[in-house]
Amino acid sequence: MGTLQGRQAQAAVPPQPAQLEGVLERITYANEETGYTVARVDTGRGGELLTVVGALLGAQVGESLRMHGRWGSHPQYGRQFTVENYTTVLPATVQGIQRYLGSGLIKGIGPKFAERIVGHFGIDTLTVIEEQPSRLIEVPGLGPKRTKMIAAAWEEQKAIKEVMVFLQGVGVSTSLAVRIYKKYDDASISVVKNEPYRLAADVWGIGFLTADRIAQAVGIPHDSPERVKAGLQYALSQSSDQGHCYLPEERLIADGVKLLQVDVGLVIDCLGELVAEEGVVRELLPGDDGESVSAIYLVPFHRAEVSLSNQLLRLLHADADRMPAFSDRHGPGVDWSKALPWLAERTGAELAPEQEQAVRLALTEKVAVLTGGPGCGKSFTVKSIVTLALAKRAKVLLAAPTGRAAKRLAELTGHQAATVHRLLELRPGGEAAYDRDRPLDADLVVVDEASMLDLILANKLVKAVAPGAHLLFVGDVDQLPSVGAGEVLRDMLADGGPIPSVRLTRIFRQAQQSGVVVNAHRINEGKPPLTDGLPDFFLFVEDDTERTAGLVVDVVARRIPQRFRLDARRDVQVLAPMHRGPAGAGNLNTLLQAAVTPGREGLPEKRFGGRTFRVGDKVTQIRNNYEKGSNGVFNGTVGVVTSLSVEDQRLTVLTDEDEEVPYDFDELDELQHAYAVTIHRSQGSEYPAVVIPVTTSAWTMLQRNLLYTAVTRAKKLVVLVGSRKAIGQAVRTVGAGRRHAALDHRLSSG
Repeated sequence: MGTLQGRQAQAAVPPQPAQLEGVLERITYANEETGYTVARVDTGRGGELLTVVGALLGAQVGESLRMHGRWGSHPQYGRQFTVENYTTVLPATVQGIQRYLGSGLIKGIGPKFAERIVGHFGIDTLTVIEEQPSRLIEVPGLGPKRTKMIAAAWEEQKAIKEVMVFLQGVGVSTSLAVRIYKKYDDASISVVKNEPYRLAADVWGIGFLTADRIAQAVGIPHDSPERVKAGLQYALSQSSDQGHCYLPEERLIADGVKLLQVDVGLVIDCLGELVAEEGVVRELLPGDDGESVSAIYLVPFHRAEVSLSNQLLRLLHADADRMPAFSDRHGPGVDWSKALPWLAERTGAELAPEQEQAVRLALTEKVAVLTGGPGCGKSFTVKSIVTLALAKRAKVLLAAPTGRAAKRLAELTGHQAATVHRLLELRPGGEAAYDRDRPLDADLVVVDEASMLDLILANKLVKAVAPGAHLLFVGDVDQLPSVGAGEVLRDMLADGGPIPSVRLTRIFRQAQQSGVVVNAHRINEGKPPLTDGLPDFFLFVEDDTERTAGLVVDVVARRIPQRFRLDARRDVQVLAPMHRGPAGAGNLNTLLQAAVTPGREGLPEKRFGGRTFRVGDKVTQIRNNYEKGSNGVFNGTVGVVTSLSVEDQRLTVLTDEDEEVPYDFDELDELQHAYAVTIHRSQGSEYPAVVIPVTTSAWTMLQRNLLYTAVTRAKKLVVLVGSRKAIGQAVRTVGAGRRHAALDHRLSSG
């Protein structure tokens, strides 16, 4: 009995603290959010590589590490070392130095140059780079330019390391530490210690939660007013990410109490201070039930909503008319009895009555909206409007929110089209070259895929339209609303609003032959899609979520290319309801990359966080970055990796706007793989073939407008993979209710 108790006591003893030294050979897993890492290290004892797990933030392949932690055993992976903290030790052997330098850690040195430098300086290499970097010019092939670059990169690496050592104690990941350093330079540690909540506003990728963790680590009190105000602004910012322009005051206070875990009185007081300091705007708005709602806005959203409403009304009621030929207000207008037959001759088809109404509306009203589902002739109507405007020598500008949509608009009309961002020439900081003081030189501006326009972008665009010009919004209001805040298209179409509109409802005979079009309309009407006997719409039934993911990969990589002669990477797009889960976009990207762009011996690749980038990868930008490319690169831009250099620590992406954009390796958290994207991210794009996993694990996301949006992205082919139950749930469930926005109220009240 005593022996048994002794054994139990022994089993409960925690593992003893230990130290381990080794060279980091490879990172097999890294969680970008928590910094938890699984890696393999070489301890130099000639044996197998050892597994280490835990806090390895900032450690780079090739570095020698002194790790403090504890030995343990994993039931599946065996003996491993759990790291609690570590320090970097510069390698002491020639081989170690060469491996360290060749790992891509220092910009300008790849494996080839590392071998040359170490061959020349031997064991003194690191001392030379540290103390006499000008001597690097002694190495054959290293010119003054590269020598300078290496010296600068070494210094920056040292400074970043110092910031990282400090940030490691407060749990900040490598990529964020690099960003903090790039933002504040030598002031980094001071800002982090003294003004941590500034990070949430200044540094992309750091939200309130990370800033709050840092603030607690540096001793800022839990009930500090600074903390509460930052938390309230964060709650509003989170709600704008969910599409809201404001939050009702009661809901914001409740969210604040829950987020901050502080007294409700403190939250109310701090909100009052924020309003007084003009950090947020409070406004009474009419509610749905006739009661007033106290709405709290972040300042930019309030400004944008008021401005957009005013600008739309200003354009709508302008006295000037830059297309007087179509108006009878300034004398006899166009003779439609002659214009329409002439148009039919030019375009090869007559307009249906509702299309004719839309053409007249766009050319006679200063602001108008054209909406309708697939196959109802929106595109042909737009082409007709543009053809007539050009015939009267009007200056026409065409735009769409994405590169793909702009390309399609140009093909359709035979007239040049641009993304809204390029049209406005958005600059670093998000300011536009064209605005109210310097309007676009256009008589007619047509914006396609207008359901994608969020409040901020719509405001920038409308501000840039000259008084007297005509502005036409074209889009499908039944699709998902914009990724950004607001429901601009829906608010402009609100009952009783001042903006004239036409909704096309008739499906043309040619489109009735398409299973994609027919099923899109069935879904929109709340009917299940037809999946038998159609040449362009298929369902593969699979109730198990993990098997669904495998089946999606098989459909994309093998079945569609074989049967339809489509390219798995270029022509087929997987659209998932969610990012997470076995059949979510995140996991599907890993599986699809392995099937479509596998790693090959001798070809360079870059592991960043939990992802590996290779030449040929399909990728998407996940934030607006006004500094990149000729006019910025925007959230949702898709492209292909065309080159990757470990030596220059850079890869290049050819975007769908045919622009080559370079990314330094420390910017790779702005890119995600795009073999699979969420349906929300696919808005405005069109693909030859679309594959949609629909599983019960995405139950909360399954809504009619989500499935409808996914199906309407396809030009030729839709393949649903998943369960009939999940499809039924999506078809039956009508949206998640309206967003908190007041553009419709502002337009109606004038």
